[in-house]
Amino acid sequence: MMTNLKLAVLDGEYTVHRLSPESEISADALTGNFLSITHTEDELSIVCDARLAIDSDKSETGWACIKVLGPLDFGLTGILAKIASVLAQAEISIFAISTYDTDYILVKKDKLSAAQESLTQAGYVFEN
Repeated sequence: MMTNLKLAVLDGEYTVHRLSPESEISADALTGNFLSITHTEDELSIVCDARLAIDSDKSETGWACIKVLGPLDFGLTGILAKIASVLAQAEISIFAISTYDTDYILVKKDKLSAAQESLTQAGYVFEN
């Protein structure tokens, strides 16, 4: 599976938080270089810098973040599915986030090297 997509690893470590859907978003959560907030009728999920103290119902820390360098055209198909497939074959769990411009794939920090190796073998190029 060859590709010409470039990837980059974001600096830092991230935490995924789960709060009740009625929760307010802490101003502290709005700091840092990477933040994702998803609100549904079932939950409020916040992904942010692990150094931030968020009062959440549940949290999972220790994530590294891989960015697909974009912007990506909406007409492109299967980008996230192909990356997820490569990582699934390497038995690496992911937490995926898509934005208007691109995709982000979070993997546990202790699996980052294995993820980079698997993706590189599949034809992805990591930039610094």
